[in-house]
Amino acid sequence: MTKGGRNLAILGIVSVIVAFATTSVSLALYHNSGDIYLDRSRPGYLPDEEESSDDTQEEVPEFEKSGKLTVDVLEEYLKLFEKELNAVDAYENPFSAEALSDAKLGISAE
Repeated sequence: MTKGGRNLAILGIVSVIVAFATTSVSLALYHNSGDIYLDRSRPGYLPDEEESSDDTQEEVPEFEKSGKLTVDVLEEYLKLFEKELNAVDAYENPFSAEALSDAKLGISAE
């Protein structure tokens, strides 16, 4: 092996070690700081106290994950879909900056 090839192999090994070390440190900090419990993309996250006691939120309908697709289930789904579709169609300018405002998205400033 030439000197340049040996240096390239050493550079590759060192870069993998540094990447592994920095990733390990960042994951340890993420877990130890408690931020792992605030990550809402993970299933089973712990909600805030006001979220768990807030009964004003609209209940999300649930359908069976397995089972027969009956006419009644399909009609209920289509009724809910039509409601959401009408809400989207009600936007005056869907591609304007106002479409992402807190009021349009239903986000309270409190």
